[in-house]
Amino acid sequence: MSAAADVVHRGGCHCGAVSFEVDAPAVLEVSDCNCSVCSKTGYLHLIVPKERFRLLRGSESLTEYRWNTGTARHLFCRHCGVKSFYVPRSHPDGISVHARCLDASTVIEMKVRPFDGRDWESARSGLS
Repeated sequence: MSAAADVVHRGGCHCGAVSFEVDAPAVLEVSDCNCSVCSKTGYLHLIVPKERFRLLRGSESLTEYRWNTGTARHLFCRHCGVKSFYVPRSHPDGISVHARCLDASTVIEMKVRPFDGRDWESARSGLS
C-alpha cells in the first residue's frame, strides 16, 4: 500500500456523536471475522496503524467493553450503540475501523476476506 494511493476516509457512528478520519486506499481490503462479537454485529475490519486514525469528535460519547483477555478495547457510542472503531486484540497498537461506518463517497471498492476469529490464535497470522 503506497501512501500516494491513500485517501482520507471519514466515518462515524449512526447518530453522529462520534466522527473520525482514517488514511487508507480507496480500494479497501477488509476482514470479515466470525468470532462471537463480530458475527453478531456484522463488523468488517479495516485495521490501520494508530497514526493513520484521527478521532475528530466524540471521545466523551464513547463507552468501553472488554471481555476474555481484556486486550481488545471495544468502543461504542453511548448514544446510539454503534462500534465504529476499536483497539483490536490482534493489533493492540493499531485501530480497527468498521468499514461499514465509512462514508461511501471515498470508497471505490471493498474486497472482503474471511477471518476465522473463532480459532483466533491459529488464524491471527491472516489478519492484517
